[in-house]
Amino acid sequence: MRDFPSCSGENGVQTADSSPSSNAGKTPQNLVVSIYRCRIRGGKTCLITVTWTKSLMGHCVTIQVDDSCNTSLCKVEIKPWLFTRRKGSKNLEAAYVFWDLSSARFGSSPEPLGGFYVCVVVDKEMALLLGDMRKEAFKKTNSASSLGGAVIVAKREHVFGKRTFETKAQFSNDGRTHDLVIECDTSVGVSDPCLVVRVDGKTLMKVKRVHWKFRGNDTMVVDDRISVEVLWDVHSWFFGLPSSSPGHAVFMFRTCQPVDKTWSLAQVPTSSKSQSVGFSLVLYAWKNE
Repeated sequence: MRDFPSCSGENGVQTADSSPSSNAGKTPQNLVVSIYRCRIRGGKTCLITVTWTKSLMGHCVTIQVDDSCNTSLCKVEIKPWLFTRRKGSKNLEAAYVFWDLSSARFGSSPEPLGGFYVCVVVDKEMALLLGDMRKEAFKKTNSASSLGGAVIVAKREHVFGKRTFETKAQFSNDGRTHDLVIECDTSVGVSDPCLVVRVDGKTLMKVKRVHWKFRGNDTMVVDDRISVEVLWDVHSWFFGLPSSSPGHAVFMFRTCQPVDKTWSLAQVPTSSKSQSVGFSLVLYAWKNE
């Protein structure tokens, strides 16, 4: 498993481009990249990439709008730690970007927990709306809801921990967010390290003797209906160079295949809102020593 392939539906969004072995010497980055597919007026499709970063200087969010051919239409960088930039808007050639981060609450992740909105308006339609201040966003932008709505198709994130690594993921476009936990004890003296994946507190995958199976793939089923393929490469956790900084493992979760093929036609959802359009999540898991 040298490279994790891209997988994000019809647009083929790339989510990762290298393996742990080629990145072992790189400095950990505290960032989250999410890619959304949006359908707007006239049946047009665009991709909106939102990158949240956290550094010693503070938080930053970058928004880029691409067309269906992955050609960049516009890009804006917002640095909320500058008091004059915590609330505002930007008129770009292809879209309007509005944000209010003046009351945003942050945790360990670069993404805010609440008290904010960040939105993108295209042709007077709300192409993308992030945050819990929805009423304030629609009032500020005076825009209409997009008929298709925005669907997250890919996410890339750096996570940190000693033996557990946590994040959130949407494996279908029904809007539900799942708690995803990866656990692996690589401490000295552990004779049989085990890799465990839990979703909403339920163990869905377990790999025993992972120091011998440091690369592989498996499939788990979320909510008894969503088939998720899991790929992992944890080689650097066990065989990293002692003189170098701790390496990182890479995990990929993707929902590219249909749900359980053994279902009868009567059991297959017919509503477009309940069908997944394909989602991939790439996690770079850094061990804190």
